[in-house]
Amino acid sequence: MAEPSIAGTRAARVRIANDRPPRPDRDFVLYWMTAARRTSWSFAIDRAVDWARTLDRPLVVLEALRVDYPWASDRLHRFILDGMRDQADALEHGDALYYPYVEPERRAAKGLLAALAERACVVVTDYFPSFFLPHMLDAAARKISARLEVVDGNGLMPLALHDKDYPAASHFRRHAQGILPECLRDLPTKTPLARRSLPPAKRGLVPKAVLDRWPAAGRALLDGDAEALARLPIDHDVPPAPTRGGERAGSKALRRFVRERLDAYADAGDHPDADGTSRLSPYLHFGHVSAHAVFDAVARAEGWTPDRLADRPTGSREGWWSMGPGAEAFVEQLVVWRELAYNTCHQRPGDYDDYASLPAWARGTLEAHEHDPRPHVYSRRAFERADTHDPLWNAAERQLLGEGWFHNYLRMLWGKKILEWSRSPRDALRTMIEVMNRWSLDGRDPSSYGGYFWVLGRYDRPWPERPIYGKVRSMSSERTRAKVGVERTLERFG
Repeated sequence: MAEPSIAGTRAARVRIANDRPPRPDRDFVLYWMTAARRTSWSFAIDRAVDWARTLDRPLVVLEALRVDYPWASDRLHRFILDGMRDQADALEHGDALYYPYVEPERRAAKGLLAALAERACVVVTDYFPSFFLPHMLDAAARKISARLEVVDGNGLMPLALHDKDYPAASHFRRHAQGILPECLRDLPTKTPLARRSLPPAKRGLVPKAVLDRWPAAGRALLDGDAEALARLPIDHDVPPAPTRGGERAGSKALRRFVRERLDAYADAGDHPDADGTSRLSPYLHFGHVSAHAVFDAVARAEGWTPDRLADRPTGSREGWWSMGPGAEAFVEQLVVWRELAYNTCHQRPGDYDDYASLPAWARGTLEAHEHDPRPHVYSRRAFERADTHDPLWNAAERQLLGEGWFHNYLRMLWGKKILEWSRSPRDALRTMIEVMNRWSLDGRDPSSYGGYFWVLGRYDRPWPERPIYGKVRSMSSERTRAKVGVERTLERFG
């Protein structure tokens, strides 16, 4: 049987997850949308479209939302539902049939994917290296009766091209500079479902028995009906954030950042009061915006082409891209730090979120100082309620509680003080994970785990020894206020 061809670095993005063959005699190709929750700049949709054209079968897109994922809440659900609304609009008159399903109660979705897969020639889905998604994927692979292909669209570089877990950004940067030129020649299609002349995807493709048991999500829920959301068995104490989710909102945020703040990012990005960051992390986390779309927007704003790259890897943070200072500082975050964290989760699937995965020097020094006297010790509940003695820390936490996001620089201080004011480093790690993953729109992500563990020494080096921190880098609110602008933040959230 003919299969769609795949070459270059794109081949490193596709993995066959089970031992089932393609079933060309079945009714449709199924794309199970789980992490790349968008209809543009998607390697997974590219692959599903290629299969549909090769087999001359229509394409069905399943996007399902469980209610029992960890930290499920009104905030996270609403953000994801905004994206599902955008998918419904984008695919309403398109070449693919969109099937949104929202679980009304725990375990109601059980059997849905397998039932659809019984009619599918091939199932294509997304790869995401953290949270519960790898376990969900492994379970699905055992139950699906057709070939399951998993596509990595997480970053500019396929995770399969990284050969090890890198201990520091400087090491990863030099490696990345060696493979990026080739990766940048193979981008996903900007609009993979536009005018592709796929076989028509008629509504009858999904059997009535499936729709009767697992009804598609109603438009009211997708459009933001609060009563429909309130009926779901999720955490209603975490309300929706004022930031709307979805591909349209994410694309708008990207355009605004590139137009208004990119040039000043190198200077303003560290100052909370300057509002100089992109605020794209929630959209990147939920896959509403692709890292490739973000990079393309930056490159276009810079008038940049790949021939401006340095001739060889330098490992330098500046100059290799031949972009302006703001763009280079932003791309350092988007490519080096973000993809470093993704690689850690990919390379260490069993323990990336475990205290024992810290570098030996960090564990040793933290444990040597574990019983040092603490100036303050707070419970997780006190941290979560912003009930500490420190006005700046409280302001950062209140912004997180209210907006589902807070500034990158304050995140570092936030974590360092949790380490200082917890009974042990392990308690501090548990608090960071629970509070951020529950309240932040961009928690539960490799980048957020990278932040939690950076607080405890990962990706860093030993510093002069201090009480509590040992040789792990310390931070103070006093030095933070002297170094970056936070007065407006204190006025707003203090």
